[in-house]
Amino acid sequence: MAELDTSTICLFDVDGTLTAPRQRITDEMEEFLQKLTTKCRVALVGGSDLKKINEQMSASGEHVIQRYEFVFSENGLVAHKNGELIHKESIVQYFGEEKLQKFINFALKSMSEIELPCKRGTFVEFRSGLINVCPVGRSCSQAEREQFAAFDKEHHVREKLVEKFKKQFPDLGLQFIIGGQISIDVYPDGWDKRYSLKHLENEGIKTFYFFGDKTNPGGNDHEIFADPRTIGHTVTSPDDTRRQLEEIFFKN
Repeated sequence: MAELDTSTICLFDVDGTLTAPRQRITDEMEEFLQKLTTKCRVALVGGSDLKKINEQMSASGEHVIQRYEFVFSENGLVAHKNGELIHKESIVQYFGEEKLQKFINFALKSMSEIELPCKRGTFVEFRSGLINVCPVGRSCSQAEREQFAAFDKEHHVREKLVEKFKKQFPDLGLQFIIGGQISIDVYPDGWDKRYSLKHLENEGIKTFYFFGDKTNPGGNDHEIFADPRTIGHTVTSPDDTRRQLEEIFFKN
């Protein structure tokens, strides 16, 4: 077996890339990723908070930060290396309460005017490094999530909200990025998934692969996918991710 190449790293989006949307990683995919860690270094780069990433990525029962060298939650605003917290950023400290409340109030008012097949709870979820806006409500069931995703694909609910936010807050320095099936991530300019790369600058890494499913402009994987420091790969499912990795690392 070839030695571990510490100068190469694979960075992975989670939802839709390593797992089905909001589902737990399969035992087969978990086993494959552990095999990959013998070939190169591995990092998870999710927009979700650490609790959600752990729920999806802990097939073995061991906490996700113990399973992978780097876990970058909230786009890397919360960063762990070898199980230890190495960085945590706060959107409240960055913007201040007054500006954040103006946006949150407008977002809630805008979502209250939208008619959907169903609405549940938690329409705005506050995280350390970003605000997650969800028209259907994050407490929706899996069936309701998929129902909204189909409705959104036809009626462009999230796209219209993003345009409304951009028009209302042109000078606030916020990015409004559609992520996953049901929500919009809101964070300061530059706090996208590229933020995770700054934690790797002094790690002796020469080759950065990134794998994600939302790599088109407006998707939450686009910026890191298109960054000149990374070799970006668009995937359509966890199976497609595995197929592409096998081509790169296990072909011979």
